[in-house]
Amino acid sequence: MTQHPVLLVGGSGTVGRWVARLLHDAHPEVPLLLGGRDLAKAQEAAAEIPSAEGIALNLAAEDLGLGQRLVSAVVVLFTDHQLATLRFAQAHGIPHLSISAGVFEMGPEVAAYMHQPRAAPVVLGTEWLVGATTVPTLEFARAFGRLHTITIGALLDEQDVSGPAAYADFERQTTIMPAALVRRDGAFVWQVGDEAKTAFRAVDGTEQKAATYSFYDVLGLATATGAPNVQFMLAFGVTSTRRQGGPMSTEILIDLAGEDHAGQPLRTRHAVVHPQGQMPLTGLGVALLLERLLGLDGQPAVPAGLYFPYQLLEPRTYLARLQQMGGQVLTLAGMPEQESPPHPPAPNPLMALVTWLPFRLTHQRP
Repeated sequence: MTQHPVLLVGGSGTVGRWVARLLHDAHPEVPLLLGGRDLAKAQEAAAEIPSAEGIALNLAAEDLGLGQRLVSAVVVLFTDHQLATLRFAQAHGIPHLSISAGVFEMGPEVAAYMHQPRAAPVVLGTEWLVGATTVPTLEFARAFGRLHTITIGALLDEQDVSGPAAYADFERQTTIMPAALVRRDGAFVWQVGDEAKTAFRAVDGTEQKAATYSFYDVLGLATATGAPNVQFMLAFGVTSTRRQGGPMSTEILIDLAGEDHAGQPLRTRHAVVHPQGQMPLTGLGVALLLERLLGLDGQPAVPAGLYFPYQLLEPRTYLARLQQMGGQVLTLAGMPEQESPPHPPAPNPLMALVTWLPFRLTHQRP
């Protein structure tokens, strides 16, 4: 069990508050430091969590402004362009987790790891909502003997509010990134302009205009499954729950196609939904990664290495905690092979398409 606090860099923001709350609820004995440039804001956020303390940080300083104070892990909730937090973590041999760098920005973190591969565990955490896509997808993929296509559609509600740091990270990635990375026929290619424009069906069957984006999910899922076709699409608009008269939510649509273990064609369609939007899922992924990195789950702490979140998140634990905090994994009716794009939805599509059944795991990843 850790005795030094966990440092959340940017901990006073929306994601930081979710992480602190979830980690405290699961492990109230673990002290937390919510760090930021604005001491008053950090202290205000920390006042909501009994195990937390707000502190001012200075990323230009070698010690991040901590002085002689020791911490057990460093979590960065915005992009640290200087890699000051990663150098600090490596110098102290403690885990480092960042969740904001784009796929086109992963080089500096990978290079820093390669020069000190035995210094500390380093997690490249910019999967969509930190595991909410990859962990369920890899579990659904177990039904396939051969997987040909992975198509992910993420729908953010226009009412889903993110903090200024998260907005700045997203704006940087979507305006600076020249193209979107996908896998086509076994090759990684970049889509530009109209190539990146696409659409997918939301949970209720409504077509959503979308664009292809580059998150670590594409690299990770393609490598982990061997699927020759992998694409991630992102859309903004009205989520299915709000169209049905309820509050906004966040949706992740997961479509898989290939062959089952008997060699027969198989297509599946699932969704991950949370009624409070994107931030609870992001917070859950970070909190569970910290539990695993530090051995708070009763297993040995993670050794030095370079990891994607899905390599550390245990599926049974992740999906159980997802349900405990109000999230759902939905089984949807699969779409016929020839539909591109799908046909318009039938009347009352939410009832027609969705089986609102809790997802039960029957096996664990070895």
